[in-house]
Amino acid sequence: MPKRTTHEESTCPVARPLDVVGDGWTLLIVRDAFDGLRRFGQFQKNLGLAKNILSARLTNLVATGVFELAPAADGSPYQEYLLTEKGRALFPVITALRQWGDDWFFAEGEPRARLVDRASGAPVAPVEVRSADGRLLGPDDAKVLLP
Repeated sequence: MPKRTTHEESTCPVARPLDVVGDGWTLLIVRDAFDGLRRFGQFQKNLGLAKNILSARLTNLVATGVFELAPAADGSPYQEYLLTEKGRALFPVITALRQWGDDWFFAEGEPRARLVDRASGAPVAPVEVRSADGRLLGPDDAKVLLP
C-alpha cells in the first residue's frame, strides 16, 4: 500500500488539519464525541467500525491533541476519550458539515438527525462567514493571500 502524503509542511490552513481529520471515520468519531460518546466500545458500537481502524483513529486523535484520555467517570477500570479545547474547536466545522449535509443530501421530508439549541430546542442557526466588520461573506467576497 502506498504511503499517505502528509501536509505538515503545507502553507495551507486547510491542508494541514486534513492529516488529522481528513478521513470520514475520524470526523464521525469527533461527531460522536460531541453527541456524548466517550468510550471505545461506544464508538465501536455506534459506528460499526473495525476495532483496529477505530483504535488507529483514536490513537491519532489523542496524539494530535484532539482527544485526551481520562479515567472513566464512573470509577470503572476503563478510560474515556474526552475532547480537548482543540477538539471542541471543531464544533463549528462539524456543525457546518451537518448543515451542508442537511441542505444537499436529504429529500424534502426525509427523516434526519437535527442539531438544536439545548436550552430552547430551536434549530441551530446556519453557520456563516462574516467579515471583520460583520458583513456576510460568500466565496466571491474573500481571497487567499499566499505567503
